[in-house]
Amino acid sequence: FNGTDLSGWAGAVENYEVRDGAIVCKEGHGGNLFTEEEYDDFVVRVEFKLPPGGNNGLAIRYPGTGRASYDGMTELQVLDDTATKYAKLDPRQYHGSVYGMVAAHRGYLRPVGEWNYQEVTVQGHTIKVELNGSVIVDADVSKVTEFKDDLPHPGKDLTRGHFGFAGHNEPVMFRNVAIKKLVASEE
Repeated sequence: FNGTDLSGWAGAVENYEVRDGAIVCKEGHGGNLFTEEEYDDFVVRVEFKLPPGGNNGLAIRYPGTGRASYDGMTELQVLDDTATKYAKLDPRQYHGSVYGMVAAHRGYLRPVGEWNYQEVTVQGHTIKVELNGSVIVDADVSKVTEFKDDLPHPGKDLTRGHFGFAGHNEPVMFRNVAIKKLVASEE
């Protein structure tokens, strides 16, 4: 993300805007905003700020159509865990979780309205999520056999796709988005 406009991004571009150097999901809008480029193994670093009740997601290996959480490898939840309306979610729906598949360790989000730093490493079928310096997920999704509401995740074994944001109507902000492709080591 170049910090000034949405060039290089596709999908629900009209539902997002750039404000103060950050990508913001417009209030009352949503949808998947994703990179034009596709990635195999990669590391993405991003800062995000949640409004009260904020909900968005990081689309991982998104195919460009369908739902990031099911049709892509996954959606990593970006969520205000403290909001009353989210008090009774499945543990696999809270911030940082591999949506519907793997619950993240909780308690590492900064207060609503403060910037958080998150680094996600996607290598093969393994997803590692580090939030504000603490690892909250390190899981091989190919080994997941139990899903929220018994809904299958047909995209979980994808090995390539887009990175993006899965907006859900709240103005969650993202800045300093940097993606680095990982190259398989020669043995």
